[in-house]
Formats: sequence, C-alpha cells, structure tokens
Amino acid sequence: QVKLVESGGGLVQAGGSLRLSCVRSGSIFAINSMGWYRQAPGKQRELVASITSRGDSTNYADSVKGRFTISRDNAQKAVYLEMNNLKPEDTAVYYCNTKAAQFRDYTRGNWSDYWGPGTQVTVSS
Repeated sequence: QVKLVESGGGLVQAGGSLRLSCVRSGSIFAINSMGWYRQAPGKQRELVASITSRGDSTNYADSVKGRFTISRDNAQKAVYLEMNNLKPEDTAVYYCNTKAAQFRDYTRGNWSDYWGPGTQVTVSS
C-alpha cells in the first residue's frame, strides 16, 4: 500500500520561507508525476506545482510562479516544495500527491492518485 507523509508546514510571517517534504513508502510499479496541491477554507483543492517522475518537466500555478520551486529525489522517494516570499493568501492545507500505477493498471494506462494527509501552512500578515 502506497503511503505519503508530508512535513515542514507551520506558521510564518509574510515574506518568509518554508520547505515542505513528502516521503513515499510502499511499493509501486510506476510513477507518472508527483505534486503539491493546497486547499484553503471554503475553497476547492488546487494544484500548486507538479513534476514528472524524471524531473524533466514542471508545472506551477500562476499564483506561485517565481516564488515556489518543486523538486524530487527518486532515490529517497521524496518530493519537496520550496516556498519563498510567502503571502497570507498562501495559507492552506498542503497535500502531497503522486499519480502512480501498479503493474496491471500500468499495462492498461490507468493511473491512480495517492494523497498524503496534508500539512498546514499559515502565513501571517
């Protein structure tokens, strides 16, 4: 069973920085991509950043471009989110995500979403 665990959230003042980490455990046949999503109170969950398993392509929400950087370490089964110049509107629960497949699903082109429990990021003004 694949399990994702986030860490690194907390309370920070506007303009500060945080680094989120997500470590994966459990066996999986193939990884398509890894990413970070966030959900603020009363809002839908939104993509913050994603990276392919090879690390050759990244994608960022417009609101975080130039401030956040996603990276991964396949050997450590980890994905990171470096967040700089944080703003109060970045306050949310941040969730780690991976799109992955076991062998049978992989042969059928079916990818599943796996989620961590989330870590709270609060930015004070």
